Amino acid sequence: MTAGELAVITKAKDVCNYIITVTDKSPKKFRFTLIGRMQNYALDIIEGMIMANEVYVTEKGRSINVEALKERQKLQRNVLTNIKLLAYVSQLSMEQKCILPKQYEQITEKLYTCQNLLGAWIKSDLKRFGK
Repeated sequence: MTAGELAVITKAKDVCNYIITVTDKSPKKFRFTLIGRMQNYALDIIEGMIMANEVYVTEKGRSINVEALKERQKLQRNVLTNIKLLAYVSQLSMEQKCILPKQYEQITEKLYTCQNLLGAWIKSDLKRFGK
């Protein structure tokens, strides 16, 4: 975790690293379907979180930029959707024997943590900005 990095981003990076590692030895017939999707969703989650974190909601005079807040909320919701999609593709990957049940369990635990931290971030924004 780098200084100032949100815990949710650190956890998302952990999920991504884990997925890249466990899918390295997956069957080649799934490499460009299920495995590619899992890896892409994991990267999309990190990208969305970083993009949301880079949207500055308050301006110099501490006034709230409503458009910026809406943009951040949209990005955060997209990340939540990608977490759910990654969870589904991971389940399907386990069912198709691309990953082991224990690996699927680890992925879902890590995603659950990310989802909870993201929810806390969203609630914190709502409380701070009152929208």
